[in-house]
Amino acid sequence: MPLPITVLVVTWRGAAHIADCLDALAAQDRPHRTLVVDNASDDGTAALLAAHPSAPEVLRLPRNTGYAGALAAALSHVDTPLVAWLNDDAAPAPDWLGLLEDALGAAPGAAAAASRLDRADGTAQSTGVRLTADGHGYDRVTGELPVFGFCGGAVLLRTEALRAAGGVPAAFFCYYEDTDTAWRLRLAGHDVLAVPSARVRHRHGASTRPGSPEFHRWNERNRLLMLVRCAPAAVAARELAKFAALTAVLPLRRDRPAAANFRFTLRARVLAEIVAMLPGALVARRAVGGLARVSRGEVWRSWAGR
Repeated sequence: MPLPITVLVVTWRGAAHIADCLDALAAQDRPHRTLVVDNASDDGTAALLAAHPSAPEVLRLPRNTGYAGALAAALSHVDTPLVAWLNDDAAPAPDWLGLLEDALGAAPGAAAAASRLDRADGTAQSTGVRLTADGHGYDRVTGELPVFGFCGGAVLLRTEALRAAGGVPAAFFCYYEDTDTAWRLRLAGHDVLAVPSARVRHRHGASTRPGSPEFHRWNERNRLLMLVRCAPAAVAARELAKFAALTAVLPLRRDRPAAANFRFTLRARVLAEIVAMLPGALVARRAVGGLARVSRGEVWRSWAGR
């Protein structure tokens, strides 16, 4: 019988933790195919994958393309009706896949099912993603329903719906590829489910160090690119203008926060990258609009600030 699910595990220098992820996948109570996408790891990850008793399939990329790039590269290798995204530092409970698959099976209008990701101490990191009034994707931690989107660290999607909505934005490298995907699924008329009983233990940021300058660079840049691609034009223009204006006055402020995303040099780099990437984002915006069955304004009014 053909397997219904492919689990994509993206890794980069994951030798310290990917064995726990693979062990947890081997213990799943639902049959699936595991495909590990290795972003040119140079820390012994390849040897660990080759020796693991679960014998996962491996797609080794010639360079580090980030989480988004690896997912995009792997999508053409998926031939199952459902595809899961899973961080290499995540260890799902044995019933994780089954709960997500059953939830999607009971909701034909849904294209994605979000997991509950827990920190090592058992507290919730994410039960799904909400859309803030300024266009951020923000993790819910209280189990509130419904949700706008999902955390891409552990989610199950309908493969054809994902492809039809434009796949994964590889240029994002990492962060906001999940909220951008949720936007496009919503515009295509699909729902996103929250399945808080599908639990995953997550070592958040094992590869990307939350709070680091690169972390903030990707988050700030990709949020704005997502809005250009998916949001109403007035929202995208407003948020771009706000970001640029705040950046311009930062050198004059004596009370500026110490966080890396308030450093003038980082924000100037983000603006330079957005200018360089804007033509491609506008082309993508046209494509997203051509596929939409629900207006950008309707999605924004329904979900922003919830």
